[in-house]
Amino acid sequence: MISDVHGNAEDLARAGEGADALICLGDLVLFLDYHDHSRGIFPDLFGTENAHRIVELRTARRFDEARAFGRRLWAELDVDRETAIESAVRGQYAALFAAFPTPTYATYGNVDIPSLWHEYARPGTTVLDGQRVELGGLVFGFVGGGLRTPMRTPYEISDEEYAAKVEALGEVDVLCSHIPPEVPELTYDTVARRFERGSRALLAAIRRTRPRYALFGHVHQPLVRRMRVAATECVNVGHFAATGRPWALEW
Repeated sequence: MISDVHGNAEDLARAGEGADALICLGDLVLFLDYHDHSRGIFPDLFGTENAHRIVELRTARRFDEARAFGRRLWAELDVDRETAIESAVRGQYAALFAAFPTPTYATYGNVDIPSLWHEYARPGTTVLDGQRVELGGLVFGFVGGGLRTPMRTPYEISDEEYAAKVEALGEVDVLCSHIPPEVPELTYDTVARRFERGSRALLAAIRRTRPRYALFGHVHQPLVRRMRVAATECVNVGHFAATGRPWALEW
């Protein structure tokens, strides 16, 4: 079980060793590494110094200034933004999907581009979003993407659309999502010093249907990685880009 791969294809190729299946909860793409500002699509296009600056603005929650700074950089680069980003994302997806073991079950993160996944998902990789699958006698439900934020990442949707996907799952044994339920301890990032968006719909589903586990990622350095909500064990399955280590679910 992994989440937030962010370009780490090398460790991804080993992540399924010894397991019956690999489950990936999204964010394959590395747009900008907040620890190493030289890594990712942004510094490849604009250089490390500009990456330093945009991280500084975003960390200070000066999102309007960050967007204005980004627009200036794109104007100076004089290339089509969507074409340049898609080309870079395709290069990352080619390497990452090739590294997925068989079988892999995956859903999207908020920085992913779902429209491209079908081109790279090989036989043995099953993509699920608002859907269920039975594995080893347990029912796993998957909800991909994130909720809308000032960051405006590629796969952010409305609270209503997200809640509809959660509702479509019904009762499951393991609730798998990219973002966490809206619990302060699970949504606060201790390095970024901010609350990331969690889902009220996920929290309501946990309290109503009482799955064994709720598994998620998104928050890279959470205040709490694991806690119980009612009868459900809620687990942040890790910032795989940094650790390279999967989390094992055994039953």
